[in-house]
Amino acid sequence: MGTNASDRNGNFSDRSSREWCDEALARLNAGRPESALDAARRAADLDPGAEWAYRLISLAHERLGRDADAAPAAERAVELARGSWPARLRLAAILRRVPGRWQEAVEHATLAGKFAPEEPGPEVMRGDLALLRGDHIRAEQAYLAALTIDPGHPQARVNLGLSLLRWDRPRSHHDPAWPIDPRDSGRARRALEVWSRQARLLVAVATLAIAGAALFLDWGAQAVLGGFAVLALLAPLTVRQARRVGVWSYVPAMLCGDPWLGTALVSTVVSVVAFAAWLLLGAMPSVPSAFDPVWAGLAGIVVLGWPALAAVRALAEAWRGHPLLALAETARARTNQAQQAGAAWVQVERVARRNIGVMLWIVLGRTWSVLVPLVGGALAVEPRAAVAAVAVPYPMIRGYLRTRHRDDRWLPVAIALVVLSAAACAAGGLLGAWRVEPAAAWAWRAGLGAMAAAMVVFAARAARAWWRGGPGPWRASLIMCDLPVGAEPSVALDPEVRQTFSYARGIVLSFGDSLGPRVAGAVASVTSSGELRVIPETEAWEAIEADPRVAVFAADPLQRRFWVEVRGIAMADSDVLRVTPKQVLVGEFPGRHQRR
Repeated sequence: MGTNASDRNGNFSDRSSREWCDEALARLNAGRPESALDAARRAADLDPGAEWAYRLISLAHERLGRDADAAPAAERAVELARGSWPARLRLAAILRRVPGRWQEAVEHATLAGKFAPEEPGPEVMRGDLALLRGDHIRAEQAYLAALTIDPGHPQARVNLGLSLLRWDRPRSHHDPAWPIDPRDSGRARRALEVWSRQARLLVAVATLAIAGAALFLDWGAQAVLGGFAVLALLAPLTVRQARRVGVWSYVPAMLCGDPWLGTALVSTVVSVVAFAAWLLLGAMPSVPSAFDPVWAGLAGIVVLGWPALAAVRALAEAWRGHPLLALAETARARTNQAQQAGAAWVQVERVARRNIGVMLWIVLGRTWSVLVPLVGGALAVEPRAAVAAVAVPYPMIRGYLRTRHRDDRWLPVAIALVVLSAAACAAGGLLGAWRVEPAAAWAWRAGLGAMAAAMVVFAARAARAWWRGGPGPWRASLIMCDLPVGAEPSVALDPEVRQTFSYARGIVLSFGDSLGPRVAGAVASVTSSGELRVIPETEAWEAIEADPRVAVFAADPLQRRFWVEVRGIAMADSDVLRVTPKQVLVGEFPGRHQRR
């Protein structure tokens, strides 16, 4: 007779709802979300009031990429335990990806922080929400607050590094608070980007072709007519891409969120206008020689505008943010996680290693961009000034040695070339000052050659990443650390505690107001989901609304040997308070029974 899976893994039929939740959490940590979903559903079937089970169902759906199924389960968990901070975080994590519900996610994250100010999770979630909207200052403040609570929190460290680097989210054109689907704004951005690329490429190629035909084939008139045909061709291209935008009312905000997209569009319009003016000047029968620089300048705008914009963008991205501080924070995240294990550690390690590699490339780009004008200015004005180049690579070397990054074989080669370039140029300046001309000349050649070789290595590394579809040495390869939230076990009330609150004659509710701690009499009962339903005195309502953290005290109604204190979060529900337990304390009263 064969044995089934249940027999091989133990008798699952006798498990309680909480034991099934423990099993679901273990399966999630083992990377088996489909099996975890089955276990969490069994827990919910056994106890429909178990909010922990619904949180685990939501988390399993999220791991499987089913956000539409994860949201209802998370909302059900909040309904069952309105004062549960893990349930609020779980719902916030899902709603931030649902179009039109971003503000709800912010509200739930804020409530989680109000319910559990001693926990770092709510502050990390608030930091993530700010970072995803590009609010780097607020994100930095939230991550620092989380690290004040838990200095070893890995997600806060990694994402703090991104906020220090002024990281742009993957969809910088799309505000997550917008009610539209990100795919709609993505299609609009794609249409604008394609039009910009096609128009600039078309007029640039046409300019080179017209100039070549006029200079080498003496087909000036025919070439100019062909240029006007190119202008006419731009009209259907523009109309075609404009129809694909769809969400024109959001385009101005998209350009504000993604300034490089706006710059590209403006550059395209300028290139087309310059091309038209260039054609008009070329079509005139007699143009004064004074217009020759203008004619050449217009052609330069059309042909060189695109590469110049790309160079400016690369330089601006290299000098944005604080990469050395970001590098230090990300490296600390790896150090703090090194002694831990599990799926969360693997994810933190993977994200941190990837981001460290990109940050080192950014630091290298900064170093190279300082060396080029320094060496160029020394060659043009005073060669001895090149001695200062020897100090330029120091921050880059320090950052590389501190992180001990060994994943990118191209990176140490590029760093060595930059260091060699700085040292050789400095040596060339010194040797020139000492009148050792032949050696100085060779040192300058070596320095300039190493500088060019470093750029070649960077270009080869970028081309390899583009060809393979992997992360490249640019900002777009940076990613957030997004660990799952909301899996913490709920606080259970055992049968003795339930019995105490169900039959206690006197119950005391402790809360705080502007005058300090207060107590009031109350009546309480226990719901099937494990919450306390408390009817307090009138004076407690306003204070609890301001600070929902309370403690409910009761004594054993039968033998009066022990007392029970439940600390939790109180939320108003009609004419009662629903208290979600955070901590349960049980103690004995002094008496004769302790002499045994």
